[in-house]
Order: sequence, then C-alpha cells, then structure tokens
Amino acid sequence: MNRALAVFVFFGIGYFLSNFFRAANAVISGDLMRDLGLSAADLGMMTSLFYAGFAAVQLPLGVALDRIGPRFAVPALMLMTVIGCLLFATAMALPQLAIGRTLIGIGMAGNLMGAVKAFSAWFPPQRVATFTSLMVGIGALGALVAATPLAWLNQQFGWRAVFLGSAAVTVLSAAGIVLGTHNAPPGVIWRATSDVSDAGFAQIFRNPHFWRIAPLNLTLLGTTLAIQTLWVGPYLFDALRLSPLDAGNLILILSAGVAAGYASCGALGDMFGARRVMTVSAIVFLAAQMPLLSPVPLPLTALAIVFFLFGFSGAFSLLTLAQVRELFPPYMGGRAVTAMNLFGFGGATALQWGMGVIISSFARNGSGRYPVEAYIAAFGAVFVLNVVALIWYLTPIPVRAKKMKAGGVKG
Repeated sequence: MNRALAVFVFFGIGYFLSNFFRAANAVISGDLMRDLGLSAADLGMMTSLFYAGFAAVQLPLGVALDRIGPRFAVPALMLMTVIGCLLFATAMALPQLAIGRTLIGIGMAGNLMGAVKAFSAWFPPQRVATFTSLMVGIGALGALVAATPLAWLNQQFGWRAVFLGSAAVTVLSAAGIVLGTHNAPPGVIWRATSDVSDAGFAQIFRNPHFWRIAPLNLTLLGTTLAIQTLWVGPYLFDALRLSPLDAGNLILILSAGVAAGYASCGALGDMFGARRVMTVSAIVFLAAQMPLLSPVPLPLTALAIVFFLFGFSGAFSLLTLAQVRELFPPYMGGRAVTAMNLFGFGGATALQWGMGVIISSFARNGSGRYPVEAYIAAFGAVFVLNVVALIWYLTPIPVRAKKMKAGGVKG
C-alpha cells in the first residue's frame, strides 16, 4: 500500500472509532438511565466526560505530536480507550461508568489531531484541508454506525457486549497505526528543533486571530456534539414521542449530514476561503436550530431536512483547524490544532453537561419523560451562545492587534 494512502486509511479508522464512541450514548441513553437509575443531569454529566477527557489532554498531546510524532503518540493514547471500554461495559453504578467514559475520551483525543499532524507532512500544504475533511467525512460514518446499527446491536446483544467488542476493535486500530504508518516521508522535517512545551503555546495564545476563531469553534463544535451525541435521542423520545426506529433514522440522517459536511468543507474552504465558508455555514447552522425552539414539531420529512442541515453545517467547525494551522509554522502544527481543539471539546463538555442541568430543572411526567419546554430551554441557551460567538468572529481586529499576529490568514 502507498505510504500516504496508508496514513490516510489507518488514521481514518481511528477517527471512525472516535465518532462511534462520541455518538453511542444517544442511542443507548434509555438503557443506561433504566439499568443504572440515571437522571438527565447524570446522563449529561457522564456523557460529557468523554469531551472533558478529550479536552484535558489536548495541550500535552500537541507537545507529544511535535516531539515523538503521531505514529506512536496516538496509539499509546488509544490504549486508554481499551481500559475505558472494559470499565464501561462492566459498570454497576454511575462512578464506574463515568470513569470509563472519561478514559474512552482520553484515548480518542489524538485521532484527529494526529491525522492533521501526519497529513501536514504527507500531503501538499494547499491540499491538507481537503484530505483532512475527506478523512473526517469518511470517519464520521462511525456516528452512522452509532445510530440504527447500534440500536439493532443493542437490542440483540446489549450495550455491555457492544463495548466489550469495541475494546477489541480499538486494539486492532492502534496496532494498524503503529505498524502501517510513519510520521513523515524521508527528508521531511516534522519535529521541532527547540523546546516545544513553553514558548510555543505562549505564542499561540497571544495571537489575536486565535481568539477570534476559538469561541466560534467552542460553540459550533460544542453544540453539534452536545446534540448529536446525546440530547437528540432524549429529545426525539421525550418531546416528540417517536418510536425507536423513527428516532434512530433521524439520528442517522443527522449523522449523515455531519459526514457530508466534514467530507466537503475542506474542498469548499480551499476553493472559496475558509473564513467566507465558515461564516456562511455558521448562519445555516443557526437557521437549522430555530425549528428546535418551537413547541410545535415539524413533520418527519421536514425534521429530517432540518437535522441533515444541522449536522452538515455544524461539521464546518473543522475549518477552524485549517485557519489556525495557517497562523503558525509547520513545526508548531501539533500544538496549534490541539490548542484550538481544546476549545471545541471543552465547549462540548460544558454545553452537553449544561443542557442536562437545564433539562433536569423541569419536572418529569408520570412516564418519566421531560416536557418539550425543557428541551426548548436547553436548545435556546446554546442558540444564543452561537449567535454571540459568530458576531465576535466577524468583529474586525483592531489595527494595533493585527501587527502582533504571527502569520497570515488565508481567505
């Protein structure tokens, strides 16, 4: 197999697993709440710990990627996912479930960032965004497997068996990266030649362009993940009273939109400019959220279109990584993208948990369901945050601050 193709395939498989684990709780949420007696706040907190673990290791991950490379840094982290799956599958109470979920998130934290670092070495600079979005689009099919197929597997074997099997698949994926990839082609400089732990992050966090992009990544990616990987399921079951099959199909459509958005955003960003495409996609993202704020549900066909657009436009948060990567030299690439990713997954942690707190503030009905008003309140809160972040992103940077930037921003 061609070396560059092998890098694309093996990191793509790892990212496929990451998307599966992110989205799994949306489908098995009812079983988790029933089997372990969880409330909406418990479920939101536990599920968000995937993103908390993910975010917690982003900065040290950036240093590891720039020092030892993705070939070994990423698989080493993936072993934490194996341990997390085993804990999750055998959990009898919330604490063990929470620890398992956190470890799963930590283990999956390097898959996308490692791929971006590797692609920067293996592909031409002007095509990195295209290849990254293509890989992410294919990898996002993992969320499709975590919809209707996972619902079927859960019915046949139970969620515990699913996570035991996932541990074995994760081991095979980590082995594929170690045995099938290299950090860079011969002669390509990918490793920093100076200390990468201190000055690099200081330079990143002093850049005014970084602080225009980061809040938008926080709300755009955070909202997409908070809803796609958890709250869409309870919303469809509780507020809309849909059957498991109808709900699974809508989750599948939402995830298909995410996959399509990831697959196309890089090429569109390269073609029309990342900033311009980010702005349009963020506006579409806001429009797609508005029907979720109405107490009157849309017909299933219209709702399917809304869900697809929500997922498609939300996936364009990937372009924030392309934007921040262009601000800094290649040897800082690992730290630059992980610093940005810290905000995206930190946002997913806070928004997913916060939505659970808002929903839990409403009383359940006799059948244990939360009212539609609970979900409108939660969706409305994140909608406002997205509006504020977009306005901030579009606000011009003062001339004095522009002189401080480390590099140009294309588009």
